[in-house]
Amino acid sequence: MCAFCNQSIITNEKACLPDAQRIEDITDEYLNFKGKRNPVQLAFFGGNFLGLETSYMLKLLNIANKLKKSGKIDSIRFSTRPDTISKKSLNLIKDFPISTIELGVQSMNDEILKLSNRGHTSECTIVAASLLKKYGFEIGMQMMVGLPKENEKSTLKSAQAVLNLKPDFIRIYPLIVLKGSLIAKWYKSGKYKPLNLDKCVTLVKKIYTLFNDQNIPVIRMGLQASEMLQDDDSMIAGPWHPAFGHLVFSEIFFDKAKTIIKKNLDKNPDTNVIVLKVNPSSESKLRGDKNNNMERLKQIFPKIDFRINTDISINKESVSTKFFIDKKELPY
Repeated sequence: MCAFCNQSIITNEKACLPDAQRIEDITDEYLNFKGKRNPVQLAFFGGNFLGLETSYMLKLLNIANKLKKSGKIDSIRFSTRPDTISKKSLNLIKDFPISTIELGVQSMNDEILKLSNRGHTSECTIVAASLLKKYGFEIGMQMMVGLPKENEKSTLKSAQAVLNLKPDFIRIYPLIVLKGSLIAKWYKSGKYKPLNLDKCVTLVKKIYTLFNDQNIPVIRMGLQASEMLQDDDSMIAGPWHPAFGHLVFSEIFFDKAKTIIKKNLDKNPDTNVIVLKVNPSSESKLRGDKNNNMERLKQIFPKIDFRINTDISINKESVSTKFFIDKKELPY
């Protein structure tokens, strides 16, 4: 097992591998939720799917296939290690309704992969990506920050290497020290020091920007909030936050606001009031956690009275400004 893994905690599952009834029950439970939904995928996550015993893996796929034929699901997706992808394994599963395969890449640095006991190399990921594209699968990649002996430079280099493989989407996870993992022993002995939350958020922000600039969706940043992850006995250390992705987006919006204010303030030296305009869905990102962004802007520009105005016509990723000399000029 890799140095940081404890899958029963990460997936919040203590039970044995699911049987047909359990899979159908979970599917029905989801389908009973009201509201519109995208095409339904049955997902096998939290492990190395193609690394399962072949007979059991095929059993799971056959169960899912029956759900597909009954109209309950539209397709199957799963996560697996890059070294399990081969012509043999893909030929074995190609006739099942699998649309999406996610690779647990974590890093493209072979030294770091070896130290983390990942059991695969960066070349495995390169080969896997090529094969998956040839077979027509949608490809997701999972990357981790804060691995042993990793630094910002090596992490961003890994991110660029992943970007060069052109996945369809990416997930970014901070390394959390979990009870029962090898890295927990390293942490307790002083051999490993996790990233603090602020540094981790800043690093993930840079990675997110790298992928976003190339129009590759980052569909998750941070681990799912679960009771086990919020249990101090299970989560020993690391940059955990229940809304980690929101913290990253808040940093991005803070940077945008600060940049546009500095750029325009020299042209409007008599400004006393600045109205920041965002899409309504982005207001909380602009404000930051507990309105932290607004407080930080006030510290940088102490003479300015900041206001926020929402406008549905503004792009969800944008911030615009209006400068006023006097509050009396405000039309709001």
